[in-house]
Amino acid sequence: MAYEFERKQQIVILGGGPGGYEAAIAGAQLGAEVTLVEEVGVGGSAVITDVVPSKSLIATAEATNSIGDATELGVQLFVRGADGKPSRPEVAINLAAVNKRLLALARQQSEDMRATLVTAGVRLVQGHGRLDGTSGVIVATSEAAGTDFDRISADTIVVSVGASPRILPTAVPDGERILTWTQLYNLRAVPEHLIVVGSGVTGAEFASAYRALGARVTLISSRDQVLPGEDADAAAVIENVFKRNGMVVLSKSRAESVVVTGAGVLATLSDGRKVEGSHCLIAVGSVPNTHGIGLEEAGVQLTDSGHIRVNRVARTSMPSIYAAGDCTTELPLASVASMMGRTAVFHAMGDAVNPIEIRNVAANIFTQPEIATVGWTQKQIEDGLVRGTIYKLPLAANPRAKMMGIKDGFVKLFATTTTGTVIGGVIVAPKASELIFPLALAVEHRLTVDEVARAFPVYPSLTGSITDAARAMHIVHRAIR
Repeated sequence: MAYEFERKQQIVILGGGPGGYEAAIAGAQLGAEVTLVEEVGVGGSAVITDVVPSKSLIATAEATNSIGDATELGVQLFVRGADGKPSRPEVAINLAAVNKRLLALARQQSEDMRATLVTAGVRLVQGHGRLDGTSGVIVATSEAAGTDFDRISADTIVVSVGASPRILPTAVPDGERILTWTQLYNLRAVPEHLIVVGSGVTGAEFASAYRALGARVTLISSRDQVLPGEDADAAAVIENVFKRNGMVVLSKSRAESVVVTGAGVLATLSDGRKVEGSHCLIAVGSVPNTHGIGLEEAGVQLTDSGHIRVNRVARTSMPSIYAAGDCTTELPLASVASMMGRTAVFHAMGDAVNPIEIRNVAANIFTQPEIATVGWTQKQIEDGLVRGTIYKLPLAANPRAKMMGIKDGFVKLFATTTTGTVIGGVIVAPKASELIFPLALAVEHRLTVDEVARAFPVYPSLTGSITDAARAMHIVHRAIR
């Protein structure tokens, strides 16, 4: 007697970052035969050269700031000199040791993810992959051109190839003095004077971190304010903190060129001014890694910038091809990439799936203090895209903040003018990334300010400011009605 076995669905994933990793796990859980093609290592740039190492560096910077701020809380550090008299010690940063630690953390995280994939039954192929039409991927497993090519057939392809730092032709990184954010971890000592070109999220985060580590920092911003596109009140807090901490912020300035000199680097601005430093970080955005991997030939639609167009279930213009992460038109966040990877596979395999609602995504900027956001923005409300009311509560009024010596920051809530449904919020505070989750839940589940206000926060706690703001908005809405 002959038995017929149902053939497993073949899923091939290009790129092992957050999107590719989650897609592979989801596919294996649903019984597909999954192959993941990754050139560098599981976790992609998010784990190996971006999120994991950068946030580890920022954690060190936060620890450094905590030591400096402890004096205000009555904690004083002294050592006994040879004469027996106390003297204040200097906080020293061993950047070589810091970078060694964070790169080790990145490698360990990558290995842990790899082990999870292997346990789940995912086939891992190391090499450079490109699409072969809509039903296969060709993988070059050797650096020698024209050798060791494999073709892997696929029912579904998920492209999750990420993005790379944008390179300016007039400020080409050399990996020693002019650096991208992936090259910072080669530094053996804290830069004497770091020039940061670009005041977006990446530029602001590294400027904040290296200033805390003791470097002189000059931040070159082409806009009126740092963090353009973010909440204006939040950006103002961060810029004020930057300046108070000794950072030089050059607003409305554009770097025309950056060159290596004998002793460091020289940045020339478009107005003719020149800034000398020991090192320069180029943080002017990223470009998707979509060139030359067969997307156009397969009929996949791209934007002029090279990003892959996807719909709300991460599907491209070709039914069998999905895409996730920074190479797409969606928000370049690891959490979004992960959700897109899972959603893509669930949809491809006919499982239940909820279309991705980008507006409900919580995002965070890891400056000091942090900026966390979710939902609609104040600018969108003021522009009339949605009807809403706004309430802002300074964090300095919070009892726990006073105990901790926190002076900068706020909680801001946005709610509809009719029902008081929470539609967004901004938190500027230490560890705002942890505090935003209650607001993310409120936005996702359409809670009203009264429902948020009825929750019992710990007293004293920073989260108490969220319920305080919600209670205040009840009064506002009663007055409006």
